[in-house]
Amino acid sequence: MLEVKGLSASYGKHRALDGVSLRVAPGEIVVILGANGAGKSTLLKSIAGICEGRVSGSVTMSGEAITGLAPHKVVERGVALVPEGRGIFGDLNVRDNLMLGANPQRAREDQAQIYDRLVGLFPKLTERAGQVARTMSGGEQQMVAIGRAMMSNPVILMLDEPSLGLSPLLSKELFQNLKAVRAAGLGILLVEQNAKLSLGIADRGYLLENGTILREDRADVLRNDPAVQAAYLGGGGAKGRASPVAPAPVAKPQPVTLRPRPTDTVSAASVVGLDIDALVRRAGAKPGPRAAVHLAQPAATPQNQPATAPQSDRLRRALEEIETAARQSRAPGRAPLAPLRPSIRDRAAPVAKTYTPPPPEAESPPAPVAGKVDVWRRRPGSAQFDKMES
Repeated sequence: MLEVKGLSASYGKHRALDGVSLRVAPGEIVVILGANGAGKSTLLKSIAGICEGRVSGSVTMSGEAITGLAPHKVVERGVALVPEGRGIFGDLNVRDNLMLGANPQRAREDQAQIYDRLVGLFPKLTERAGQVARTMSGGEQQMVAIGRAMMSNPVILMLDEPSLGLSPLLSKELFQNLKAVRAAGLGILLVEQNAKLSLGIADRGYLLENGTILREDRADVLRNDPAVQAAYLGGGGAKGRASPVAPAPVAKPQPVTLRPRPTDTVSAASVVGLDIDALVRRAGAKPGPRAAVHLAQPAATPQNQPATAPQSDRLRRALEEIETAARQSRAPGRAPLAPLRPSIRDRAAPVAKTYTPPPPEAESPPAPVAGKVDVWRRRPGSAQFDKMES
């Protein structure tokens, strides 16, 4: 049996564990529940002898103290750890990884029997014995890590977050394999955040918070406790369940009333003081003898007389100027206005010119070269030259 009494661990001034006490017997599964940073991994490392902090307290295995022993000596006493993240050798095959776990002295004599018992629990390890470990799935790699620890012939097997990174289906398969390990007579100390699955296979449980054990009880009691459900199982129990909230009433839209626009209209003749219809008829008539322009005006009323008088005078002058310009444009014998720019047809066609090269100049005879020519003669049988007299 593994017994821990008053175990404390510190990293500098930070106290990770404070007086933790627990026990694990062969053939049972004990789960430790706690939030991140509660000290669960530090607890397993302190028992296994690999904690980097300062450890104090008592850890015994079958009555023999193992506190402060080297990690390989803790394994020789019958305590094996499956660390978080598996820690297998990815470049080795499955069988080589398993055989590395059989290195302790307590496992060398019964290595063949331990291997047969292991493949009996995990038949898939026999099928994958020659496969490289890094090519296996996460659940299969976790199985190899557990098998390597079991090859050391332990009495107590400690597992740190075995379902980390596994799918829900592989996690259920893993916990079923842990039940088979318990049936083989090994005690299991399990650290797991999946409280629902771990409490489903465990016999007892401990609640660890801020490095201190808050509670110890049977797994079924912890599983049905409303406080444990609210803290670790994602529910608040029957009393903690919130009543459904009724939806807020939706306000009905207010009806929109469309007001009709006023239909009062004012004629153009009443605004400008002229008969617009008469102007339109005169503009469309054929030109004939010019006569005085008589514009029919509507009868003046007291309402529009004072307001439209200045406007009608300006409009009358503008219309007279327009008609005068129109009569001048239709007068016979008037020359048309010159276009703003000549059209393309009026432009003269370009005249093609033929290039004639100039006649070549007569070459003059070369001028005689004036001067004296020196003649040199090589001496026979020598590389020297003598100047000849001209």
